Amino acid sequence: MDDDSRTARWERQAGIPLGVASLLFLVAYGVRILGEGLPQPVLDLSSAVLYGAWALFVVDYVVRWRLSGEGPGFVHRHWLDSLVVVLPLLRPVRIVRTYDAMQDRRQREPRLALQARVMLYAGMASTLLGLSAALAEYYYEHAAPGASIRTFGDALWWAASTLATVGYGDVVPVTTMGRLIAVVLMGCGLALLGAVTGSFSSFLMQRFARAGDNVRPPGR
Repeated sequence: MDDDSRTARWERQAGIPLGVASLLFLVAYGVRILGEGLPQPVLDLSSAVLYGAWALFVVDYVVRWRLSGEGPGFVHRHWLDSLVVVLPLLRPVRIVRTYDAMQDRRQREPRLALQARVMLYAGMASTLLGLSAALAEYYYEHAAPGASIRTFGDALWWAASTLATVGYGDVVPVTTMGRLIAVVLMGCGLALLGAVTGSFSSFLMQRFARAGDNVRPPGR
């Protein structure tokens, strides 16, 4: 119980700083990729922010691992946190956890229904993940021979169609890293779409069930 309370206390205290670090990481990542021609000190500062944010994620991961007392099992039980440390693409998604931590602090105010919260979190995660993937895809693709993703606008369109599991095929990655990013984004898109669809279906079923309970049979 003591380990659980210490872990929860750490997550509440570190939630907002890590969310700010996630946002700064996304901004600095965008500056590094889209900021061609910027002064070198600006690029050096963005690199420092990137590595500083990564260091904070590593510290958070190690602290929660030690507090959990789970040993090596922590890695697969908290697989998303493990991936966030390894894959820069997923780091901005931590901003969603910051929003949840802020809501936990406002205990006296009513929270959204579970289904609405799932849809809200999925929407936030999709936006952040799509933007991160578009930046990474543009970086690896725009100068590649035979690439169809030449501008950041092309990368945003590709990320949106991939997350939505539509995949028009008008712009496609041609590099190895670009295709790996596409695989990660397709998997995340399917998971997020499934979460939203399931939550919306559950919401409709509850509303229909309530409506049915409120309808009285004739003669009663």
